[in-house]
Amino acid sequence: MSEQGSTAAPGATPSTTEPPLRVDGWLVAGGRYHDIDFARRQLLHLLGDHDNVRVRVDADYEDTSALDAATFLVSYTCDVRPSEPAQRAIRHWVEGGGRWLALHGTNAALDLPRPNGVEAPRCFPLWAETLGSQFVAHPPIAPYPVEASDPDHWLVAGIEPFDTDDELYLMEHADEASLHPLLHTTWRGEATGFAEADWSDGPDRRLVQYLRPLGDGAVLYNTLGHCRGHWDMAPLMAYYPRIERCSWDVPQYRELLRRALRWAVGGDRVDPDPVDTGS
Repeated sequence: MSEQGSTAAPGATPSTTEPPLRVDGWLVAGGRYHDIDFARRQLLHLLGDHDNVRVRVDADYEDTSALDAATFLVSYTCDVRPSEPAQRAIRHWVEGGGRWLALHGTNAALDLPRPNGVEAPRCFPLWAETLGSQFVAHPPIAPYPVEASDPDHWLVAGIEPFDTDDELYLMEHADEASLHPLLHTTWRGEATGFAEADWSDGPDRRLVQYLRPLGDGAVLYNTLGHCRGHWDMAPLMAYYPRIERCSWDVPQYRELLRRALRWAVGGDRVDPDPVDTGS
């Protein structure tokens, strides 16, 4: 008879290897003008590479009880405007050691249609300050180059400059000097269709990915990853004529996401995977 309480099979050699600790996280995927279902599925698939991770999924940030167990937060939202209590709770959680992987439109608030173009109201200053940025505009989707700002950092090491056909985010930063740039592009021009359209003057360096240290935690922000399906512009448009996948079809972006999620679940300075560009 086996020892009471033992779960080992009869005759099995007891394992001396400690099992990996369970890691809990919160995925918030919701909002407008994007194929949120596609992004949610993709992120859950990539999180599935981590067998010890368990994820709660919501469409907004309001039930912050999810943070009680979570050590990481992943967000893919657009025009989701958290209440002030939710903003404060998430900031306090990050300052206490949480890791937040914020993607694409997490920093975006949009008012449209407007006579002078899409407006970006500065309606959540605490949210923008916590994230390190607020979306203001983007030029029409077109290919642009992305390169590493800190090529020795493991989150981007070995990723050669690449072109992506995506929304190029033009942002405001409350304190850009406090951010650790990881990826950038260079651009000046016209953000056609937006109220704040003239970006022909000033610095031409635009952050694409950065780390924002905050207390004992940090935010990792990547602006890439636009996606849209046929039914994602309602009620402005009943049927959008084309499917947009943008950087989701770029191998380098997939690798950036893998590393970013590894960082979110607690990894640091692990050997990056090779990037298969299909060439």
